[in-house]
This record gives sequence, C-alpha cells and structure tokens, in this order.
Amino acid sequence: MTTPQNNYDLIVFGATSFVGQILTSYLAKNYGVGGDVKWAIAGRSESKLNDLKSTLGADSMNLPVLIADASDEAALIAMCEQTKVVISTVGPYALFGEPLIKACVSTGTDYCDLTGEVQWISRMIKRYEEQAKESGARIVHCCGFDSIPSDMGVWFLQQQAEETFGQPCQDVRMRVKVAKGGLSGGTVASMINIAKEVGADPQLRKELANPFSICPPEHRSKARQPSLKSAEYDKDFGVWLAPFVMGAINTRVVHRSNAMQGARYGKEFTYDEAIMTGKGTKGRLTAYGIVAALGAFFTASAIKPTRWVVEKLVPQPGEGPTPEAQEAGFYDIRFIGRTQDGKTMITKVTGDRDPGYGSTGKMLGEAGLCLALDVKDELPGGFWTPSSAMNGKLHERLTSNAGLTFEVLETR
Repeated sequence: MTTPQNNYDLIVFGATSFVGQILTSYLAKNYGVGGDVKWAIAGRSESKLNDLKSTLGADSMNLPVLIADASDEAALIAMCEQTKVVISTVGPYALFGEPLIKACVSTGTDYCDLTGEVQWISRMIKRYEEQAKESGARIVHCCGFDSIPSDMGVWFLQQQAEETFGQPCQDVRMRVKVAKGGLSGGTVASMINIAKEVGADPQLRKELANPFSICPPEHRSKARQPSLKSAEYDKDFGVWLAPFVMGAINTRVVHRSNAMQGARYGKEFTYDEAIMTGKGTKGRLTAYGIVAALGAFFTASAIKPTRWVVEKLVPQPGEGPTPEAQEAGFYDIRFIGRTQDGKTMITKVTGDRDPGYGSTGKMLGEAGLCLALDVKDELPGGFWTPSSAMNGKLHERLTSNAGLTFEVLETR
C-alpha cells in the first residue's frame, strides 16, 4: 500500500458518461472549481474531458483533468494516490469496474459508485474485503437511486421508531408510490448483462435469489423473507402492487446495512419492496402488465438469439432523459414498519428530480463529499453501505443539498 497524496477531496472517474456529466455539472454549480472542495475529473479521453469542461462555466477551465483507462492498472493506481475519494460512473461495473476497486483497496483510497449489480458486489466483497480492511479503504457501492432512498429511508424509519417506540421495526415494507423518470443506456446495459450472466450460470440465479447474498456469512435470519413475484393486493395502502425492478439490489443493501450495524434492526428483521400500481381493476391490470413486461425483458436478455433485438430497441450507452425531463421528474416512496409488539409507523422519502439521473447525480455527489469530508478515521476500511458508513451525516447532506425529504406520516 502507498500513501495517497490527497491533492483532491474527490475525483469523478468516468466524468463524460451520462451520469458523470450530470454529476460534474452538479459539483461545478454547487461547489465551484478551486474552492474549498478540491476535485478533478478523469477518464480515458482527454478531448472528451476537455469538451465537458467547456460546458461547466468559465471557472471550470481550471478544473484538473486526469487520464486513466478502466483497464490500465498503473494509471488507476496513480489516480487513486492523488485523492481521498474516487466516484466511479463507469459501468456496467461487472464488465469494467473491478480494476478500480483493486486500485482503491491497494492504495487505501475511499470509493463510491452507483452500481445496482448485486452479483458484482458479491464478487468484490469476496475478493477484496480483507485487503480493504488492511489498507483502510472504505468502499461504498449503490450511492444512487439504488440504493440511497431505500437504505437511508429504512435508516430514518428505524431512527424514528427507536425514538418513538423505544425499539426498531422488525418488519419493514417499502412501496414506490410514484417515480417519474427515464432510463439511460448505461442502466439498461447493466440489466442486460445481469440477465446474460444468469443465463450462462444457473448457480448465479440461486445466489441472486438469496436476500443475504452480500451480507457477512454469519448474518442470516430464520424469518421467511417476503418476495413479491407477481401482482398482489396491499391491504395497508389499499392498492395493487407489482415487483419493483430495483428491489433485487435494494433489499440486499438494506440487509447488509443491518448486518454492518450489528443487527440493529433485529436478527429476524424482514424487508421487501414493491411498486404501487393503483386501485381497482386498472391497478390490477397495470400490476400484471408490469409482471409480464419484466419477465419478457429478462427472458429475452438472457438468450443470445433474442438479446440483440432487445439491445436494438432500448437506449444505448450514453443516452438518457433530457435535462428538461430530469427537471420534471420526481419520486415518492413510502415505508411501513411494524415493531415486534405490533406498533406501526409510516414514513415517506421524496426526491425532486427524476430518480435515475437528476436525483442520482446529486445523491452520488453528496455521498462522495460525505465520505471525503465528514466521515472521519473512526470508520475502518471495508465494504460498507450508505447508511452504515455515513448515517446522519449523509442524511443531513441529502436534505440540505440534494433535494430529498424524509418525513413521518403516521404512528399507531
């Protein structure tokens, strides 16, 4: 391990990607260049990075540029040695992400990203967690829409439950009331790659079905974990439900957060996620339509003869919602938690931009800054989650700067 020079608080790696551009624009607008926050952009194309700088305002011409390819180990190590934190937007992470993780753990550099690829996270933990503990590198995956609203939403609900009831909620259900936004090509590429890996490795399907797949081996629950597979009626909210595509990663992150906090939510804690589709016949038909669409997408993506058709029809890497669409987007998600003795709390989390891009860019930036500036040396190296690594410090940044709200709606 080398000692980082810490010329920068953070470096945005993959700055010219779709989310990278949103993130750098957010940092330039809210933190400036050459001010109290010292940051730089990095990627493999100097010309594209310079083009990006030209869009960020007059002061941005002083923004440092570092050249590093995702597969160039020496360049990645040199980059890591200059900063406290690297924020990576280079996905699919299962295809391009491992060399940077290796460079960060070898240099003791903190890291965060926006991956939702649970199979890749599992591999990285198995391969590099012990080395990260030795070097002091704090690795925090899933710092975008998957999984900050879910992870920090559960953290907030449990904080409130402990204050109100004197105990955490043993069972928590997250329901997406509304999420208005578009998909980018990078997200779709990651989803297709997961389906491709599952199609090639049947054992991976079993691993992905395990809600504790990224938890330490000793952290398990005897309680049956709920998992919505089809349309279902929710009596608590009086609406129909469909599976939430991000639930496969969010539930794993929440369970790891519980584990990393010493089973703070309880050893038999249960959690699941779904999307509300509405009331009555319309809500029911919408729910079944989502189930059919998700099944068709993942089935077609897993099979080589039909995968190319899917790839032609979906957004390509680098494509995504317009700035106007990002501005018009928003989300509202609800949590209902119950304690062991039956007390109930309902909370909500909202975001003021489209979830996957406008809001994700802000959340990712604040997570990186929180890791660089607010989380001190008392947090040891290892693979953490947003809530277990940054807890109240991140909550404050999200509500003050990133357009998120956390609110208790009801207790009974």
